Amino acid sequence: MAVGALTLSQQKLLAGFFDDPWKITMLRNDVGIFTERGGTIAFLLSKKGIVVVDSQFPDQSKHLIDELKKKSEQPFKLLINTHHHGDHSGGNIAFKGIAEHVLSHENSKKNQEAAAQKNKTEDKQLYPDQTFGTTWCEKVGKEKICLHYFGAGHTNGDALVHFQHANIVHMGDLLFNRRHPFVDRSAGANMNSWIKVLDKTADTFDKKTMFVYGHSGTGYEVTGTSDDLKKFGDYLGRVLKFAEDEIKAGKTKEEILKNTALPGETEWRGDGFQRPLQAAYEELTAK
Repeated sequence: MAVGALTLSQQKLLAGFFDDPWKITMLRNDVGIFTERGGTIAFLLSKKGIVVVDSQFPDQSKHLIDELKKKSEQPFKLLINTHHHGDHSGGNIAFKGIAEHVLSHENSKKNQEAAAQKNKTEDKQLYPDQTFGTTWCEKVGKEKICLHYFGAGHTNGDALVHFQHANIVHMGDLLFNRRHPFVDRSAGANMNSWIKVLDKTADTFDKKTMFVYGHSGTGYEVTGTSDDLKKFGDYLGRVLKFAEDEIKAGKTKEEILKNTALPGETEWRGDGFQRPLQAAYEELTAK
């Protein structure tokens, strides 16, 4: 019920991405991450205020807020959503009356509103009061935060959040580190475009950039380097190629979805291969 921005079936698909208990890890300067149940949260502890990126679910956001209040007496200046999914925005409501502003890509706000209306969870939402289209930047204390939109990927409203001074980029769900991704075609996801977004991201930032990922597979980290972006883009490309070859071979959708692993894949393994495979099939056969 707390998800609010996903259908029940989509909530079940995402259920395997959640881990307990919560943990705070400081990365660089005053930027850290919070992990508990849902997509990875990033935060900035500035003398001019606290900035939070993503909110997981209400209970998890309450844990986060309590922990950050122990670390800083500054107000919560800004809550950013990388995209609309409930494991990244469902906890927004915990920031009501606390965060001065909520910010997302314009498509992310539209997606959140549409999903909440469909699921009749509008009373559980705190929608962004600020949106951007291509680029947004603002200085908070010594840190400058810039948001970028490079096109459709995991959804049609995924924002990259760059803490410039710390040189940390929160990818949201544009990167599932060694974990089969959820591809939300109902919200404009496109795997071909996603590969281009990853390439542009790798070209935009440098070798010293630390990337924060929405989710990771067992034994893998939620932070890494541009090498992970390139490997994930290659993985998406091979899923598309595999689906294309199966279609050309005359296989039905049902036959194709019986595959449980990408042939030859040694890193993106385990349950959930049908998620990107079905999305690839639908993308390739869309009229």
